Amino acid sequence: MVYLGRNNITSLYLTNTKMTYYPSIPSPCYVLEENLLVANLALLKRVQEEAGIEIICALKGFSFYHEFPLVKQYLAGATASSLHEARLAFEEMGVRPHVYSPAFLEADWVELASYAGHITFNSLNQYHQFKDRAHAAGISCGLRINPEYAEVETDMYNPCVAGSRLGIRRSDLGDLPDGIEGLHSHTLCENDSFVLERTLAVIEAKFGDLLPSLQWLNLGGGHLITRADYDVTHLIGLLKGFREKYPNLQIILEPGSAVGWQTGFLKSTVLDIVESAGIMVAILDVSFAAHMPDTLEMPYKPRIRGANSEPEAGKPTYRFGGMTCLAGDFYGDYSFEKELQIGDEIILEDMIHYTMVKTTTFNGVNLPSIGKLDFQGDFHLLKSFGYESFKDRL
Repeated sequence: MVYLGRNNITSLYLTNTKMTYYPSIPSPCYVLEENLLVANLALLKRVQEEAGIEIICALKGFSFYHEFPLVKQYLAGATASSLHEARLAFEEMGVRPHVYSPAFLEADWVELASYAGHITFNSLNQYHQFKDRAHAAGISCGLRINPEYAEVETDMYNPCVAGSRLGIRRSDLGDLPDGIEGLHSHTLCENDSFVLERTLAVIEAKFGDLLPSLQWLNLGGGHLITRADYDVTHLIGLLKGFREKYPNLQIILEPGSAVGWQTGFLKSTVLDIVESAGIMVAILDVSFAAHMPDTLEMPYKPRIRGANSEPEAGKPTYRFGGMTCLAGDFYGDYSFEKELQIGDEIILEDMIHYTMVKTTTFNGVNLPSIGKLDFQGDFHLLKSFGYESFKDRL
């Protein structure tokens, strides 16, 4: 960990007319703000306690392991989607994670079983292949179900599309196999508690006959509890009511986005400004495709500090381009109060969840550094990357 000195995290510095927010933070760099993370964790802990459920951190959305000791103080554990995530949760958070994968590798099994506390199998085939060894290791086993109901607009993120490989439909399940202690349903994507309410009604209608014989029900991720307009009171009441109907069930939520939601930013720098067919394009030292892939996949328009996300007539307006050769590696357009200059900092907000976990080194572009602003506003550089990080992936 490297200490780089105190930063005023709200001021704008002007150095040689350059727009600068964080002069001592390297560029590019993902920066987590600990005070914002704790605010999210405290809210999630409140839901846990008042609803009488467990909330566990989904590493696929938030793998900022430097903060796992802090996360452990608030949440009940972690959930992993692979051997490596399971090991990370075990070693860095000190918990035996819930584990789910569409399929498990035979070669991984012995090591995976040494980390896992719960394992959800995607199919009956997988359960029958591994059940004896899972039970011998004291692992609680479950099955992922497909309730065939999801309020997700983007098919890429919808696990209930026709022909989905994720989960077992009720018509294909029949009676519960011996040794199954839980069911796992994950059909939400940045949704609210009212979507969960409608989803629970479908689960109960299709799988309700199985619930009294189970020990736990994992309702997956996609619960954006820490979004400002989320109705936390409704969520708590909904979960308490469901628990009263099924007192035998431990209810589990495993949000990824909600943990890291609006807890930090990606600092970048303007490398060049070019004009193309009347459009001003600012080229950054980051890549939307390689460092912020959800902006293109989801898609969504990231917020930029000091900019209006809707272009305004008469104001300097820019499209932002990444530094790969992919033609579609850009996002825009944004308006500013004054013209941008080469060397200006561009702060892309809310870049801690589903960013670092998805980065690539396409074109050999370097990965952004990783750091944090602690509770006192001091910046700590946690990790930097270089040629070996690129080479090791090839």
